[in-house]
Amino acid sequence: MKAIRVHQFGDPSVMKLETVPDPVAGPGQVLVRIKAAGVNPVDTYIRAGQYAALPPLPYTPGADGAGVVEQAAASDKEAAAFSSGDRVYVAGTAAGRAFGTYAELAVCNADQVHRLPDQVTFAQGAGVNIPYVTAWRALFDKGRALPGETVLIHGASGAVGIAATQMARAAGLRVFGTTGTDKGRELVRREGAHEVFDHTAPDYQKQIAAKSAPGINLVIEMLANVNLVRDLEMIAMRGRVVVVGNRGSIELNPRSIMGKDATVVGFTNWNATPAELAIAHAAIIAGMERSGYKPQVGQEIPLVDAAKAHEAVMKPGAYGKIVLTP
Repeated sequence: MKAIRVHQFGDPSVMKLETVPDPVAGPGQVLVRIKAAGVNPVDTYIRAGQYAALPPLPYTPGADGAGVVEQAAASDKEAAAFSSGDRVYVAGTAAGRAFGTYAELAVCNADQVHRLPDQVTFAQGAGVNIPYVTAWRALFDKGRALPGETVLIHGASGAVGIAATQMARAAGLRVFGTTGTDKGRELVRREGAHEVFDHTAPDYQKQIAAKSAPGINLVIEMLANVNLVRDLEMIAMRGRVVVVGNRGSIELNPRSIMGKDATVVGFTNWNATPAELAIAHAAIIAGMERSGYKPQVGQEIPLVDAAKAHEAVMKPGAYGKIVLTP
């Protein structure tokens, strides 16, 4: 099979398309033919050697993917629930939660394989795992979102932002989103946001305050080093800020948290327990089937051009998910 292989950590050019032996599913495992692989910022951090958990070299990147079951271990109850030809999306591979999907075939543990509803394409399915699990945990696990509350989603036109917008709207929240372009704002409105703001405008905080009195109940924060101080100014009494992303350090006066009995919490999906992940995936699949959750695909790029995808995913102005097609 063809697969992207990384033999040394570094810039995007270290990713090479190579021919490697076809993998075989062992006990408790499922072999999936990958039709599309999702690209996430964390893929770039790992490839550069700048992440806490690094794989042994050489490795194949990619945590997200979608395709069809090629082979399942009939001797295992969980694996035997899948049959050849089943449409699925995957949440990591047997190599690890964050590795292995930039390839034509991937071996996954049975609990990493989830059924993909018929109305969701493979390209969209490649955008389910990290974006939707992240959004679900940010809103409902860490953020304790409730119907009727107002949620502000920064970077709402990105893959996680779109997932959070869809979920929050379906759950009965009043949804505010921010993005930096007209195209992004149009997309976020179409995905269900009640109000959308230009976060490059110098007065966007005042615009949000005018629409949200007495304040925002919950903030889903994609870039804490830029926005966290302002988030704490905008939230209501006992408001919550959930930090999903960050790219630097900041200076913060803790009184801005104390004065509002506010909560600031961060998380990473790599710390989630199997039980927590199972709950998230069950909710996401139900949402795709009944509530219209559907990833927005921004770009489809051939697997051989994985380096271009890693450059694109780190640029501002994302409009949904970037996927690689073998």
